[in-house]
Amino acid sequence: MPHAQPHKQHRVGWLRAAVLGANDGIISISSLIIGVAAAGSSNTAIAVSGIAGVIAGAISMAAGEYVSVCTQADTEKSDLLIEAQSLEDNYEEEIAELAEIYENRGVEKALTIQVAKQMMEHDALATHARDDIGISEESSAQPLQAAMSSAACFVSGAFVPLLFSLITPLNMLIPAVSASSLLMLAILGAVSAYLSGAKLYIGVLRITFWGAIAMLVTALTGAMFDVWI
Repeated sequence: MPHAQPHKQHRVGWLRAAVLGANDGIISISSLIIGVAAAGSSNTAIAVSGIAGVIAGAISMAAGEYVSVCTQADTEKSDLLIEAQSLEDNYEEEIAELAEIYENRGVEKALTIQVAKQMMEHDALATHARDDIGISEESSAQPLQAAMSSAACFVSGAFVPLLFSLITPLNMLIPAVSASSLLMLAILGAVSAYLSGAKLYIGVLRITFWGAIAMLVTALTGAMFDVWI
């Protein structure tokens, strides 16, 4: 019976965009709300700022992910075109190049040419894309998937601090938003660590630390504006 192993690599594309979106949604919206509240703003101003931040942030995350991943996809396509042309013009040299790669990975030199020829007979371009360039189906760019995942997770992450800003009395708003956002960041860190196979405490600490820093800085900034104004 074959030995199946539950690898995590297939999750990289959507997981990275999802964690980035949720993390940014929690941190940016909670920090925005805390900063505006610390400046002595009214409930209405805080709510408007939060809602506008969610809309702008979601669109920005989607656009940013789409453009950046499209750039990755364009680079991959360009490399594949170069490789396809090289296979057409220099097939024997490409066999030798692939054989050298396999030799460096531990295949006996006497077998490398045979392995390279067999792999290229099966699918020469896919073989070179994977073993020479480093492009595989699991890691290839998916712009729409990344954009939609990032935007949706941004809104999901932003929902908690926005909700607390709408239902919490003004005198309790900053501690309520801070505490709930840090809790959500801790949960996000734990979930992302579990899905990626990392230690839970590492995922929790690295995400809550930066969230706390962002909230503290924006609170101090808002408080300074309140004093100056």
